[in-house]
Amino acid sequence: MRCKSLTGFGSPLTAENRPDMTVSGTEVLLKVTANGVCHSDLHIREGCYNLGHGQQMSFADRGMKLPLVMGHEPAGRVIDAGPDAGEIDTSLDYVVYPWQGCGKCHQCKMGRENYCADPKYLGMFVDGGYADMLKIPHPKYLFGIGSMTPEQAAPLACSGLTTFSALKKVEDTIKAAPVVIIGAGGLGLMAIGLVKSMGGLAPVVVDIDPAKREAALAAGASCAIDSAAEDAVAQVQAATGGPALAVIDLVGAEATASLAFNAVGKGGKIVIVGLFGGAAPWPLPLIPVKAVTIMGSYVGSLSEFAELMELAVQGKVPMLPTKTHALEEADDVLNQLEEGKVIGRAVLTP
Repeated sequence: MRCKSLTGFGSPLTAENRPDMTVSGTEVLLKVTANGVCHSDLHIREGCYNLGHGQQMSFADRGMKLPLVMGHEPAGRVIDAGPDAGEIDTSLDYVVYPWQGCGKCHQCKMGRENYCADPKYLGMFVDGGYADMLKIPHPKYLFGIGSMTPEQAAPLACSGLTTFSALKKVEDTIKAAPVVIIGAGGLGLMAIGLVKSMGGLAPVVVDIDPAKREAALAAGASCAIDSAAEDAVAQVQAATGGPALAVIDLVGAEATASLAFNAVGKGGKIVIVGLFGGAAPWPLPLIPVKAVTIMGSYVGSLSEFAELMELAVQGKVPMLPTKTHALEEADDVLNQLEEGKVIGRAVLTP
């Protein structure tokens, strides 16, 4: 098998040829047809998150071991399966749910493998989709993609699911007032389309990049506001018809978190998804004074992914603008993403 492997944090990926994998039990082997390149991959390559106050959280301390084949947005076709995997249609393309857990802890037993304390996430704790072959432990993680192409379907495993799960947390307000989406990268554009598919009002989008603001408007945002503007908060609140009921921060920086807190009204919700880094900027007394709910949202559950894929197969999830690249270009694509040059989603095709 061919793969691009991370052999040292902060270093370029290494091209490798490894022995072909074998399967047993319920395991399934896929030929990878597409794998999305996610902003989280930049943090993985770097090896840490910025926690603010001069602190970092190391992936090595979280149990990540190198060498590692990155890639957690895989799609592929089944080429082999263990004797206990059951019947699987090998003529179909599938997208893979990557947020797999230990299967034994309380969270896993409640169907929340994405919150597992001993995770087996693809491309993070076990080898992922920056390769031409991928092994998963059970066919329950496979979802048919209908008439979508693998390149269209692959980003649903993270950017699609992550935004869908975040929107589910504010679903009770998106029909009453526009949700504010901070960040118009791949996740932001996906969120705009999902709001529409969930019956919500056209969202208000905030981004510092004019090209991404234009992309947001083209995707269906009601307006796109420059986060660097001095009156950005006033513009947001004017666009939402008053203090916002819900803000989803897909960046997760100190500046965007501050904007979200200032824009949201009493009793509102802030959902932080992005992992850019930094420390919380809010005055603590204002949290109870505003009665604001601040919550994190980390990817999504298997049941949420099933719900999302049902919408996607029905054609109710607008597809992101996507550009494909050869597997060998993985480092170049990561560098372009780091420089903010990727509009929509970049996808590797082995």
